[in-house]
Amino acid sequence: MKALFTYDYGQENMEDIKNLGYDIMIVKENEAVYQEAMKDVEVLVCYNPFSTLDVKKMTGLRWIQLSSIGVDQAPMDTLIDQNVILTNNKGGYSIPMGEWVVLKMLEIYKKTRELYQQQDKKQWRMNTSLLELYGKKVTFIGTGSIAQESAKRLQGFGVEVLGINTRGTDTEYFHKCYPIEQMKEILEISDVVVVTVPYTDKTHHMLNRNRLMAMKKNAVLINVSRGSIIDEAALIQVLSEGHLMGIALDVFEEEPLSSESPLWEMENVLVSPHNSWISEMRNERRFQMILENMKRYINKEKLLNVVDLQKGY
Repeated sequence: MKALFTYDYGQENMEDIKNLGYDIMIVKENEAVYQEAMKDVEVLVCYNPFSTLDVKKMTGLRWIQLSSIGVDQAPMDTLIDQNVILTNNKGGYSIPMGEWVVLKMLEIYKKTRELYQQQDKKQWRMNTSLLELYGKKVTFIGTGSIAQESAKRLQGFGVEVLGINTRGTDTEYFHKCYPIEQMKEILEISDVVVVTVPYTDKTHHMLNRNRLMAMKKNAVLINVSRGSIIDEAALIQVLSEGHLMGIALDVFEEEPLSSESPLWEMENVLVSPHNSWISEMRNERRFQMILENMKRYINKEKLLNVVDLQKGY
C-alpha cells in the first residue's frame, strides 16, 4: 500500500511506518505537485499541500491524515466526491494550547506587558492596577479538546468555567455549558472569552460587532482557533472605541499579520504568530497519532479523529 508523506519524520519513525506494510513516498509540502508516481497513492499524510497538489488526479486516494487540528485547508467538496476519508490531529496540540490560554489570561490580568516595558526602560514603578483571575467567569466558545485541556488547567484558579457548544452538551471540566443560541446572553456575563471553536462556514465571523459589543467593557478575549471566526475589522473598531480590556490573538484573518494592521500597536492587544500549539512534544505526539492511525488503516480498523466532511469538523 502506497503512502505519500509531505514531511519526513526521521529514519527510525519512517521505518516503523514501512514495517506496517506501507510503501512510502516523501515529497516536501511546498514542492508537492501531482506526478504519475502518485496515481496509486492510497494514503496522504500532510498539513496543507492543496494549493499546489491536485488531489483530484490522485484517483487511488482513499484517506488523508492531516497533521493539524484545523481542517479548513482541505478541499472538502473533492473529498466528498471521491469518497476520501479525512482525519485530523485532534488533541495533538491541546496540552500546549491549554497552557497558552491560561498564560494569556494571566498576562493580561497581571499586566506583564507593562511591567516588561518598565524593565526595558529600567523603571522601578509599582503597578497597583493588577487583577485576580479568582472568581471570574471564563467562557469557551467551543468545548473540544483544546477547551477541555484549558479548562482542566483552570481548575485550581477558583474560576467558573462556562462552555458554549452546539446543543449545550455537558462537558468535563466545565461547570455549565450552553447552546449556541444563548451565546449573546453568556457573553454579557463573561469576564474572559476564549475562542476554540472549529472554523467552518457557520462560524465565519461568529464574533461580529454585535456580539463583541455584548461583551463586558472590561472583558478579555483570547483566540487560538482561526482568525476568521472573529470579524477583525469589527474588532479593531470596537477596540478603538475603548471596548474590551485586553485581547490575545494567536490567529488572524490573514497570516502573516500585515505590518499595516492597527493590532500591532494597540496597547491592550497581545499579538503572537500562530505559536500556541508549539512545544517540544509536538512532533512526538503528532507522529504517534499518525502511527496509530496507519496501524488501524492497514488492519481495516476504525480510525481516530475522523472528520465529518459535511459539518467540516
